[in-house]
Amino acid sequence: MDAWLDVVLRAPAAPGPGLALQIQCYQCEETTHDCSTPDFIVNCTVNVQDMCQKEVLVKDDGIHYRKSCASSGACLIASSGYQQFCTGKLNSVCITCCNTPLCNGPRQKRRPPLSSAVSPDTPRLPVVPLFLLLLDSVFC
Repeated sequence: MDAWLDVVLRAPAAPGPGLALQIQCYQCEETTHDCSTPDFIVNCTVNVQDMCQKEVLVKDDGIHYRKSCASSGACLIASSGYQQFCTGKLNSVCITCCNTPLCNGPRQKRRPPLSSAVSPDTPRLPVVPLFLLLLDSVFC
């Protein structure tokens, strides 16, 4: 019994390397600038806040930002609940969630396509919206 107690007391209090889930996010409350600077970086709560959240609000006086750590469940519910209000117009509210460090910062610039990947002679496939594919599968 003493040997077992000795092992328990010597065991690490936190999970081993690679098991603790902590992410860093930008955090600010309704600022009119994008607050994606080192001054706004925070460590999220380990194993609780596993995502970064970004809210972009379009108001009379311009674009406002809210950024924070979030739990995946709360963030995904909020983002889906506000999806209909994400229009880019006045009073628009867009909420996005992501799970990599500092992903709620500025948008990454898209890489230009490789010039050899698509030539003017390459046939292009038509783009079909996802909802049409879903409707098609429902009525078949």
